[in-house]
Formats: sequence, structure tokens, C-alpha cells
Amino acid sequence: MDAAKAALQLPGLVQPEKIGRIPTCSFNLSRDQPLKLRGSIYSAKLHSSKIHRRRIASMEVACSYDNLPASTLESGSRRAPLDDELILENRSQEIQPYLNGRCIYLVGMMGSGKTTVGKIMSKVLGYEFCDSDALVEEEVGGNSVADIFNLYGESFFRDKETEALHKLSMMHRHIVSTGGGAVMRPINWKYMHKGISVWLDVPVEALAQRIAAVGTNSRPLLHYEAGDAYTRALMRLSALFEERGEAYANASARVSLEKIATKRGQRDVLDLSPTAIAIEALEQIDAFLKGEDGRYAGC
Repeated sequence: MDAAKAALQLPGLVQPEKIGRIPTCSFNLSRDQPLKLRGSIYSAKLHSSKIHRRRIASMEVACSYDNLPASTLESGSRRAPLDDELILENRSQEIQPYLNGRCIYLVGMMGSGKTTVGKIMSKVLGYEFCDSDALVEEEVGGNSVADIFNLYGESFFRDKETEALHKLSMMHRHIVSTGGGAVMRPINWKYMHKGISVWLDVPVEALAQRIAAVGTNSRPLLHYEAGDAYTRALMRLSALFEERGEAYANASARVSLEKIATKRGQRDVLDLSPTAIAIEALEQIDAFLKGEDGRYAGC
């Protein structure tokens, strides 16, 4: 039993007796009862099986909507019109039978709204929401991403991120918000392509405005740039997008906030509600599922 637990634990993890924050999602790698979190609404078990005569220990996941940090996208407190709520519900009902329980991975730059949009999509689809950053934070003793970068370095964090995505790729019916840099490792795409990946494409100027409004302390790749908050964020985000843009394009579907704003006659993408973005995400997933012939696979 102890050997099986050790085999599945992420290597090099710090595991203090008490964790100072409640994680968004957690992996319980034992065969015992799943970890019970306040607000936890779901636990899924991947039962032990024999693969080439090797026993794989069961893995349990507990996820919660209630403990998720607020996204910068929510700071405007924009409520979606009633007709958008109805459109979102109808869209979700149309595509749900064709998802076949596949996970949906949201990719995009920091501050693109993956957490907020993901929570909306998870509720309307009846999926669970998980944040890959939060999984890593929990496994590394509850330290924040910024603290992990400072204490162990970015490479350590990326290794843990890959291990978290590997475990999530064995799950079903999850919306996963990924870290902004997760797209840079090909192995991560191998795991994400087991589901459906959606790129939230937000102009860097809008991202810089969002991040500057809330500060860069929680953004380890931005925190040490010189200049005022907006200029600091814009310069670093532009450089990061230059590095990552082609990788984001590997996603199954792309959600362009500029296109949504144009369709809705809005000049500023920051005026878009998260529900409007979630609607577009479902429409792009629908297009992906239908393929080039405009029909769902198998229909």
C-alpha cells in the first residue's frame, strides 16, 4: 500500500502537516475516502486496474466551485443579459451529447479569463472545474505560484504542471484552466489533446489593463519588470505572446475576443461579459465537433 502511494506521488513535493489555504482541486492518491473540502461537490475515482500486470493505484479528485479565486475578468461585475443566459443554456444542451465526457482545457495568456469563463462553462455543462495552477500549489504545500517560482524556480513549477496535466488527462467531465505557459511543452499538448483545448485569445493591451488594475504581485513573470504597472505588464506580455503565440494556435478551437466585440458592436473587449465569451467558446467547440463537413462525427 505504501509503495503504491509513493509511486503516484509527485516527486520532490513539500508536504507540511497543515496547508494554509483551501485548494481549488486536490488529488488524493490513497485508496481511502476522498479528501473532503468545504463546498466540494464532486469526487471521481479511477479504479485500480491491471495494465501489463502492473497495478495502478486508484486516484481520487475532489473539486470545488466555491474556493476559486476571483478572476480579473470579474472585477467589472458585468452581469450577462437574460437572453445571453438562455443562449448559453441552449448551446450547452446542443453540444453536450457529443462531448462524450471529454475534458475541456482552456489555454491562453495570464489574465485572459480562463478561470471565470471556465467556471461558467462547467456549471452549464454539468462539468467540474479545476485549475492546474491550484493543483500544483496544493501539492507543493499550499505555496502560491509566485512562492514556488521564488523557492524552487520556474523549471520545478513546469515539471509539476506537466504531472498535474497528466493526471487530469485520465479524468472525464472536467473544465481545466491551465497556466499561461503550459502550452510550451509538447508533452502537455499530448495530454490536452485527449480532450478539447480552447484558446482564449485576448489582445495584449487589454490583458495589460486588467493585470495593471489588480497588480502584478501574483504574476511571477511580470513582478520584477521596471516602470509603471501598465507599461510593465504590456512590455512583458508582448514578449511572452511573441514566444507563445504559435503554441496557443495548437488548440482545437480559438475564441477571439476582438471578433466577439465586432459581432456585438462593442468597441472595447473589456466590456464583454464572461457569459458572452463562454457562448463563443461553446460555439467554437461545436464547430470543432462538427468538423469540416458541418456534421457531428458519427451522424
